[in-house]
Amino acid sequence: MPNPRVSREQLPIPDPQHPPATSTDVREQNPPYEPQQPVRPPEGAPNVVVVLIDDMGFGAPSTFGGPCEMPTADRLAEGGLRYSRFHVTAICSPTRQSLLTGRNHHSVGMGVTTEMSSAAPGYSGIRPRSAATLAQVLRGNGYNTGAFGKWHQTPARDVSPAGPFDRWPTGEGFEKFYGFVCAEMNHWYPVLFDGTAPIEPDRKPEDGYHLSEDLVDQAIDWVRTQQTLKPDTPFFAYVPFGATHAPYHVPREYREKYRGAFDHGWDAQREITLARQKELGVVPPDAELAPWAEGVPHWDELDDAERRSAASLMELYAGFAEHTDVQVGRLVDAIEEMGALENTLIVYILGDNGASAEGGLGGTLNEHRFASGIPDSAEYINEHDEALGDPTTHAHYPVGWALAMNTPYQWTKQVASHFGGTRDGMVVHWPAGITERGGVRDQFHHVIDVMPTVLEAAGLPEPTTVDGIAQKPIEGTSMLYSFNGADEPDRHTLQYFEMVGHRGIYHDGWMAVTRHGVPWEMVETGHRSYDDDVWELYDTNVDWTQSHDIAAEHPGRLRELQQLFLIEAAKYNVFPLDDRMTERENPREAGRLDLHGDRGTITFHGPGLRLTEETAPNVKNRSHTITARVDVPEGGASGVLVAQGGRFGGWSLYCHEGRPGYAYNYFGLSEHKVAASEPLGAGRHEITLEFGYDGGGVGRGATVVLAVDGEKVGEGRVEATIPYYFAFDETFDIGVDRASPVTDDYAFADNAFTGTLERVRLDLSDDVWSDVASEQARTEFRAAHE
Repeated sequence: MPNPRVSREQLPIPDPQHPPATSTDVREQNPPYEPQQPVRPPEGAPNVVVVLIDDMGFGAPSTFGGPCEMPTADRLAEGGLRYSRFHVTAICSPTRQSLLTGRNHHSVGMGVTTEMSSAAPGYSGIRPRSAATLAQVLRGNGYNTGAFGKWHQTPARDVSPAGPFDRWPTGEGFEKFYGFVCAEMNHWYPVLFDGTAPIEPDRKPEDGYHLSEDLVDQAIDWVRTQQTLKPDTPFFAYVPFGATHAPYHVPREYREKYRGAFDHGWDAQREITLARQKELGVVPPDAELAPWAEGVPHWDELDDAERRSAASLMELYAGFAEHTDVQVGRLVDAIEEMGALENTLIVYILGDNGASAEGGLGGTLNEHRFASGIPDSAEYINEHDEALGDPTTHAHYPVGWALAMNTPYQWTKQVASHFGGTRDGMVVHWPAGITERGGVRDQFHHVIDVMPTVLEAAGLPEPTTVDGIAQKPIEGTSMLYSFNGADEPDRHTLQYFEMVGHRGIYHDGWMAVTRHGVPWEMVETGHRSYDDDVWELYDTNVDWTQSHDIAAEHPGRLRELQQLFLIEAAKYNVFPLDDRMTERENPREAGRLDLHGDRGTITFHGPGLRLTEETAPNVKNRSHTITARVDVPEGGASGVLVAQGGRFGGWSLYCHEGRPGYAYNYFGLSEHKVAASEPLGAGRHEITLEFGYDGGGVGRGATVVLAVDGEKVGEGRVEATIPYYFAFDETFDIGVDRASPVTDDYAFADNAFTGTLERVRLDLSDDVWSDVASEQARTEFRAAHE
């Protein structure tokens, strides 16, 4: 039994004080010693499951009127509550940091994603120790804690075998972690971590493997083991999926289920969805469709090829969404089979931001390609229709579908000023704590409210110190009052929003907002002054969907809210504003520390190392030399010596049929190869690749020279290079090419070098070009690929 006199404000809870020994003989000890009891939560504290879907808009899931069938979310909503005014931060890492800390994203250093962090306090990507996580607090109070899926909160430079590991999941309160730590992941060939140890699945897609299924398998196994061994100890399971973020990877039957379901187009879909939303009661009967985004074509403005490609990509997304929800259902079923569902608080958040517009106006088969300013044509997408969703594609739907998936609101992911970027559906299910079944809650809430809600449900106080560090107050408001209080007035009445320059302030139903650019322009084409941004004003008490800008009618109210934004922004470290996007992924431009700093030579000893792009040597936009020392057995050797990226963009130095070669894969569009004409003989050799960058800007070409033991064996050209990022979901690998292969000269996964790889050295030139050095180069790069 937990001791009711235990103070839980200071974590860890101090060890109990034992009475002194009264005898030299244990038989005569009086009073006799009793076993030290483990820390336990208060009696009746529920199990907690938090499920987070990636890149799903308010109007996507069937639970909130959308076209994507979500049977588990529907089931949980029918047995629990739908929250119709729940808000997030408009992009992934910030929402996750806020979710797990109960604080605003800038307040905990996550003003943007980890890969885009800078030196400014609100954007450092580093959670302050004064903001302990929900997992730390629950574990400190006796919960078992496990996380399964996408993390995306560890500082980018720390994601390497050298650590530090204090801001990995296992350093932030989770006893078990299985998943990935970056922005997105290939669902067929993922690169994962078990704790802090890098692993790859032991099965392939042809064996039935899929990442979402794997994550839930791991979660179920963990919960079952925990309940078997410690059934009286509550658990906290955090399950943040990589789905439905691109790439859209899904078993074919799920995509085929939706074949033809979206031929009516995105304009009609908005009307259909709004009608369903009114039937469900998640929007008022008088709710209007918010204005369409300027510059985005309507469905009837597309030609036949464009409509076919757009519909195909939406079919794929819908199948991906349903498949993900089915996996959640398996977890719920497992908890129910254990007899634990009655006292399990499930918080199912259907999106960490609004639907994503990062596929551009026409959609793409390779979002990395589009992020660098290179769109795909509808004809190109249609040529690959049969492959959609398989390992050869890295698809993302068009902006029009993103707008439709955010019905009835305007704008999309990134746009923190408007509800299309920040309002997502949430379902709460807790039979032991919620009396109403199938209710709708209209109170205004935010992702920072989840942590205080869980703590109040568990009967736990907000800690004042954790590990000796004084804690800043939790900034969220518990939602528990609304569980059995449908008509309770709002308690979260003030909330600021900001993301890459988009700003908003909510107060008692009034909202002042200003949009700063458009989210599908991933590469900046010129500096936009914040002073030029136009502020809008909405009274959401009567205008639920931000459809009518009344700034001109109420200039005084607008000024009041603008001043309130300044106060809140200063309070929570929002300033200085930073609107850079793709170019901020370069540490030199962003102003953050880089793992390798200015080192010009980096040597890797032997095979096996796997690094993220942020912790790999930066070979982009510069000359460099790769030198591999190998020992070839009799009969020759094949396989990869060093590679970065994969089939959607990257490079590889390898041996094919015994002959050394180099391949540069330009966004999956073209492949430039140089290879020796003769295989390597038995014995030790030094293979060298000299990459002579043309210079003059980013993304330019290069001359490559391949040599063996100092003798040139091949020479060629790479006509254009990847300027910003090879891949979020691929790695820099020594002795093997993990996940998808850079070139078809070797197989998926089974491509390790069959000789002995003694070392690989990279020598990096100081001629590196960046957008900071060349604004003109960026403009020229985009112009050359439009």
